[in-house]
Amino acid sequence: MSILSKSNAPLLAAMLMFTLTGCVPVVPPPEGSVEFATNFNDGLHGWRSGFADYPEGQDEIFEFTNEIAPIPDGLNADGQGLRIGGTNRSDDLFMFLTRQLTADDGVQPNTTYELSFRITVASNAPSGCIGIGGAPGESVYLKAGGAQTEPRSILTDGFFSMNVDKGIQSNDGPAASVASNIANGIACESIVDFDNAPYVSLTVDHMHDMPITADQNGNLWILIGTDSGFEGRTELFYQQVSVTLTATN
Repeated sequence: MSILSKSNAPLLAAMLMFTLTGCVPVVPPPEGSVEFATNFNDGLHGWRSGFADYPEGQDEIFEFTNEIAPIPDGLNADGQGLRIGGTNRSDDLFMFLTRQLTADDGVQPNTTYELSFRITVASNAPSGCIGIGGAPGESVYLKAGGAQTEPRSILTDGFFSMNVDKGIQSNDGPAASVASNIANGIACESIVDFDNAPYVSLTVDHMHDMPITADQNGNLWILIGTDSGFEGRTELFYQQVSVTLTATN
């Protein structure tokens, strides 16, 4: 994993690509690999988002935000992103987005893939702050991975939790592993107005070290989210996501 410093090894020229604006394939993939990239400038493009690890009936006090919205000022970027936010009152709020990839995208049935990600997300969580339960930046863990079945938030005994194992906060799970945290590099002591703290775009490269096997029809799901130990508000703008699937069998 690295932030803002390294990219994945160059891929072969014949890689399957999707344009950032519309997810339209423009070149065929090499045998055994699939590449997918998208942004949220003009919609979700098949992504779904949601929340987990909180009690039933508490949506109002968690103050959930989940929408396509204009990118914050000061990021040298125009357009829109996926704005997702929540006030963590359960000490373990998970805010996620997920998307299905299918045989139409080049995924092969019963094939096992390693997943590598490049995620650009805008965060207003400064570095080096102290917060209730944990820091607003360093204690909110950005995770990425995938599953054969759709990752969903399900209600069990009055509590919403994920139906896949994404780990707990800084711990990895088969469906998601820690890529980074959301501390944006601005020193906490330099922030005058925390309610209007500036956003910084972070680009994170990550390889999920637990391979995912597509089902018999060539379907699998990718999963990205933040697992929070900070008992306060977190609000992010996802700007771009790219995923490379490399076959291992």
